[in-house]
Amino acid sequence: MCRNIKTLFNFDPPATDDEIRAASLQFVRKLSGFQAPSRANEAAFSSAVDEITACAHRLLESLSTSAAPRDRDAFASKARERARVRYSRE
Repeated sequence: MCRNIKTLFNFDPPATDDEIRAASLQFVRKLSGFQAPSRANEAAFSSAVDEITACAHRLLESLSTSAAPRDRDAFASKARERARVRYSRE
């Protein structure tokens, strides 16, 4: 799994369109091996991002859970703390 793709389900507030598109872009980059496609591949790359974004929207809208929504700020602060511990120089 690409480290830049974040969990988007069951957050309060819900994932934005931009967050879903960013995750889709990262997924296509990972699959294709391209950070940015050549002109010859640009249409296929862009089309794939659009299709995966649409699929991701449908997926997130169709999922259900009985768990309480996760707090986005608390989740982010835990991730920052893990990163601080992981990358701190002692």
